[in-house]
Amino acid sequence: MSEETFDVIVIGGGPVGENAADRAVKGGLSTALVERERFGGECSYWACIPSKALLRPGNALAAARRLPGVPVGEALDPAAVFERRDYFTSKGDDTGQVEWARGAGITTIRGRGRITGEREITVDGGRVLRARHAVVVCTGSVPKTPPIPGLDEVPVWGSREATSSSTVPGRLAVVGGGVVGVEMAQAWARLGAQVDLIVTGPRPLPRYPDFAGDAVAEGLRADGVRVHTDSGLERASRVDGAARLELKGGAVVTADQVLVATGRRPATDDLGLEVIGLAPGKPLTVDDSGLVSEVDGEWLYAAGDVTGRALLTHQGKYAARVVGDVISARATGKPVDTRPWGKHSATADHHAVPQVVFTDPEVASVGLTEPESGAPHRVVDIDIAVAGSSLHADGYAGKARMIVDTDREVLVGVTFVGQDVAELLHSATVAIAGEVPLGRLWHAVPSFPTISEVWLRLLEEYGL
Repeated sequence: MSEETFDVIVIGGGPVGENAADRAVKGGLSTALVERERFGGECSYWACIPSKALLRPGNALAAARRLPGVPVGEALDPAAVFERRDYFTSKGDDTGQVEWARGAGITTIRGRGRITGEREITVDGGRVLRARHAVVVCTGSVPKTPPIPGLDEVPVWGSREATSSSTVPGRLAVVGGGVVGVEMAQAWARLGAQVDLIVTGPRPLPRYPDFAGDAVAEGLRADGVRVHTDSGLERASRVDGAARLELKGGAVVTADQVLVATGRRPATDDLGLEVIGLAPGKPLTVDDSGLVSEVDGEWLYAAGDVTGRALLTHQGKYAARVVGDVISARATGKPVDTRPWGKHSATADHHAVPQVVFTDPEVASVGLTEPESGAPHRVVDIDIAVAGSSLHADGYAGKARMIVDTDREVLVGVTFVGQDVAELLHSATVAIAGEVPLGRLWHAVPSFPTISEVWLRLLEEYGL
């Protein structure tokens, strides 16, 4: 067996692992980045990037149709959409990501890394890596597969297949009304598939305010998606080469392809966690510096989906930057600031997590989506009806919600729903993370005529 020593070893070469490794190197530490599939990870090749590449042309076409005088075609050209997506994913070639990492001073190692002892990683059973200071786990998450009878007998897509296919299925059934479910239902409907969306509750996006799920469901139906609410898949079977899906309530859906989008779980099954007394398949519990709580010695860290804290690429990258910085500080004897909102504390995970659902209409939210029971919270809901929205699209329909902590007079949650509201979200994130008093926020004057004037209307409705 060969043996090498680094200051830091990062397992998982996606965006989260890249950020952790980069910050460690910038802090003066030698760092190895171990990846078993493609450097760049899930987000770059199978999730965020390709899914948005599939969604954007349909959103642009719908937006053009809402304006007079703009010549538009009748439908998307799927081949052109797939070609553009493949450009952004480099057709699965991670050479550029590897070159970036090496250029940043990171040693890249391709293979499956497993923990085989304290500060020890073994790659593919033969290459032993030892860490002087820390090991960081950034292995992300994997899809959950529900135990539905017969599901293994029918043609099934996971999220990877849904974002990488270059063939439009004639009939697509989507099981699950979360973010992946609604985004892929709309993307493939606009590419020409007949789509059935199967949702267990009264509307999709159950973690968002009701008005968000209702608006997205309306947008899906406008694209021809059949939305089966208060439903769910009970059993599946293959009939004449197609999937026959029996839903709760007695309805039957026939599909050429079934996309299962029922959530994700931390990818910790094959990491060797049992060697250090942890349970495989479970999330790695960390403190706000990223230190794994149940392991002694201050050597094991984790960031991103694998912690179960906030399963979002941008939030994982944020946590990874904290982890890389805190490891460097502890290794070199520099001051460590783990106070809330300190340099070495991922405090935003608890208060200011932004997320966008890139459907049409978009849903953009940060912080709370509903008031907390018993807390001094006031909810302000308004329609997005300002000059900017009227100019942006004929018949513009949208809603905005802000949740205010009335004791402190600061925002604790904001949700926007409507065409192109994603770019409004960072202003809300800044206001929440910065705990900007509403009296001061009143002086942040929105430009006219932009959709941002909704901020003025929200504050006026509150009483300022």
